[in-house]
Amino acid sequence: MTMFDRVPKRSAIGDIAFGIALAFVGAMIVAASYARVGDKPHVMAQATPDATKSSPPEPVRPTTPAPEPARPSADAQKAGATPALPPAPAEKIGEPVPERK
Repeated sequence: MTMFDRVPKRSAIGDIAFGIALAFVGAMIVAASYARVGDKPHVMAQATPDATKSSPPEPVRPTTPAPEPARPSADAQKAGATPALPPAPAEKIGEPVPERK
């Protein structure tokens, strides 16, 4: 005997009718929202500036002083250049993980 054998037939029919009614109400809500969206005129947003308008050219900013790398090349270090940053710390290695017994 399954659990469905104990459910009266009238209850199952009521559940099916309730499910169908819910699906119908959902379909009506979707149709109403599509109808409301379709009534509005579609306006496209302009993502780029209008090409007909002219804007003043942007001034070129000189980089003064000129950018330098944080670590000078080997030749520059031999010539006496000092690095802008201190050397990175050595990688720390901990003790190995002990084996489980």
